[in-house]
Amino acid sequence: MSTGTLLAIIIPVVVVVAALAALGGYTVRRRRLRERFGPEYERTVEDAGSRSAADRELSAREKRHDALDIRPLSSSTRDRYAHDWQKVQGEFVDHPEDAVQEADLLVTSLMRERGYPTDNLTQKLQDLSVEHGRTVEHYRAAHDVNERSRRHTASTEQLRGAMVHYRALFDELLSDGGPRQART
Repeated sequence: MSTGTLLAIIIPVVVVVAALAALGGYTVRRRRLRERFGPEYERTVEDAGSRSAADRELSAREKRHDALDIRPLSSSTRDRYAHDWQKVQGEFVDHPEDAVQEADLLVTSLMRERGYPTDNLTQKLQDLSVEHGRTVEHYRAAHDVNERSRRHTASTEQLRGAMVHYRALFDELLSDGGPRQART
C-alpha cells in the first residue's frame, strides 16, 4: 500500500476518532452540569437561549463559586440560627408579613455567614445555584412573595408558602458542613 493511500485512510479515521472524543467529552460535561444544577440547568437553557450558552454560563458560575470562601458553620452558630428560625416561624401566626421579611433577612444573614456574597439578588441566585441547584427555586419563589408582601399584595397562603420555601433553603444552608438540624 502506498503512503498516499495509507494517509487517505488514517487521516479520516483520526478525524472521526477526535470528533467522537470531543463529542463524548461535551456530552459528559453537559450531563455533569445537568446533574449538578438540577432544575436550574433547564431554567438557564431557557434564559440563555441555547444549551451551549447555558453550559458556558453554568461553567462560569462554577468557577466564580470555586473562588468564594464558603465556610461550614460551627455547632454554636448552627444552634443560634436554628433558634432564630424558630422565633421567626413563631411570629408568623400573629404577623405573617413581618415573619416573611424576617425570614428573608435571616436567610441572607446565614448566606453571608457561610461566605456567599449577598449584595445583588441575581448574583446571590447564581452563586447559590452551584451548590443548591435544587432549592434555589425555593429562594426565588419566597423572595417574590416577600416583594409582594412589602407592597401588602400577598395573601396569607402565599406568605405561608414563602415560609416553606425559605425553610427549604435555610435547612440546606444550615446543614452544610455539619449535621442536619431536626425540624420542629
